[in-house]
Amino acid sequence: MDSGYQDIHREIIELCTAGNVKAQFKLYSLYSRAMFSICMRMLNRREEAEDVLQEAFTEIFDKLGTFRFESAFGSWAKRIVVNKCINHLRRKKPDLRFEAELRDAEIEDDSVDYENLNLQVEKVKKAMYELPDGYRVIFSLYALEGYDHEEISSVLGISESTSKTQYMRAKAKIRDLIIRMT
Repeated sequence: MDSGYQDIHREIIELCTAGNVKAQFKLYSLYSRAMFSICMRMLNRREEAEDVLQEAFTEIFDKLGTFRFESAFGSWAKRIVVNKCINHLRRKKPDLRFEAELRDAEIEDDSVDYENLNLQVEKVKKAMYELPDGYRVIFSLYALEGYDHEEISSVLGISESTSKTQYMRAKAKIRDLIIRMT
């Protein structure tokens, strides 16, 4: 019995690697919507998200020969998309501001049970897009993309404590925005 990972789109990926344009279009069609959502969450500007998505897919197709089917193609592609978004944000770093770090005593207790707030997904999305860039990027990376604070600090060039603080502030801001929406 083969214990290796089986990608459901293996045949399409192999055709893409061989240069089949129809297969590339099919692969793009299968994944572009989800990857565009990631770009929008991180960049919050449609034009920039579209540009970064195209850059990401160019890189995905360029590097497709290095994909080894050891994990899901979507996870592999997502990592490229997230890295493209981060690189785009780094180039715009003067626009990406992080508020000063808080002293430990000022950091709120993170034991609030947010699930009992009974938030609707659309309200959270709307509130998330109203966050300042620094909050939104860290919230997206941590809560939605699964990065830990050490990874976030490394890719954004900030301290772990700044990442944690920005995440806590983003959650509080989202909560406040949702309360105002109701």
